[in-house]
Amino acid sequence: MECENCTVVTEFVLLGLSQNHEVQMILFFFFLLFYMIILPGNVLIILTIWGNSRLGAPMYFFLANLAYLDICYCSVTPPKLLANFFSNSKTISYSACMAQLFFLHFLGAAETFLLIFMAYDRYVAICKPLHYTRLVSRGVCCVLVGATWGGGFIHGIILFALSIRLPLCGPNILNNFFCDIHQLVKLACANTYIVEFLLFLSNGVVIVLCFTLLLISYTVLLLKLRTQSFKAKDKVVSTCVSHIIVVFVTFGPAMYIYGLPFQDIPKKKVVAVFHTVIFPLTNPMIYTLCNKEIKGSMWKLISSHNYSSIPYGTDKGKAEKHNYVTTGEKQEKGLLVT
Repeated sequence: MECENCTVVTEFVLLGLSQNHEVQMILFFFFLLFYMIILPGNVLIILTIWGNSRLGAPMYFFLANLAYLDICYCSVTPPKLLANFFSNSKTISYSACMAQLFFLHFLGAAETFLLIFMAYDRYVAICKPLHYTRLVSRGVCCVLVGATWGGGFIHGIILFALSIRLPLCGPNILNNFFCDIHQLVKLACANTYIVEFLLFLSNGVVIVLCFTLLLISYTVLLLKLRTQSFKAKDKVVSTCVSHIIVVFVTFGPAMYIYGLPFQDIPKKKVVAVFHTVIFPLTNPMIYTLCNKEIKGSMWKLISSHNYSSIPYGTDKGKAEKHNYVTTGEKQEKGLLVT
């Protein structure tokens, strides 16, 4: 894919979500408020899991890694999005654009693979409980998490290699708030049919296959639960339901954006906001809200921090200590309804 007299593109212009200043300010404060609430929540999930020995099960190990992945993923496009709300030029350099594209697909693919391994963890726990400690040991979990990062890196490198080979002949306006390969393909001054087909295979087909595999696995798990006792069934169903919600939240927008090749899709920018900004940060929160153990441990960690900031010698400090111990014990025993 070469062209004669190609103009060297050194930067791109991002049109963003809106050209209206009032709308931009509303969006800025909305995204900022969202980050101020949800981002610390994900950090708290990680600190809670790593700081509590009771949460040493593989499921929590994977959840902590998911929260970390989502924090990284949401650090790729939103910073530039928020900065451009107050910028007149709204430009991004070529190198920054390529870096944004690489990390977006690297971390997105890694999260996809991690969701598959989380489904594998639930499958072994429900269908092969006697072999669970052997099939999902800490060593196996570390290998699986390493494979998620490795697989995501390979996926990101493939799309990065396709992007830097695109001949750009001058037009540098991207009708979006971040750099993605689909917008770059439109600016190329050559026949991009092969590139678009490879994109469909590496993005669209892979996403649909992973989504189908996850749906089948969770369907099998829910059918398997018919043989479980009511108490065990209730706990496992709540866990599986949270997994299924995250699968739809993650793969729905991705299939809409990358699963329909060779055509413009209406409302793509709106869907991209949810795919790259909103949903990734909410995924770990969905798991947490359906898990009493994590909620209890998070409450205990927050209470411990609040108690440590109060002088012990005061009456308030003694009362806080009593409330903290009582609440923590109730949470651990599952007696406090949250």
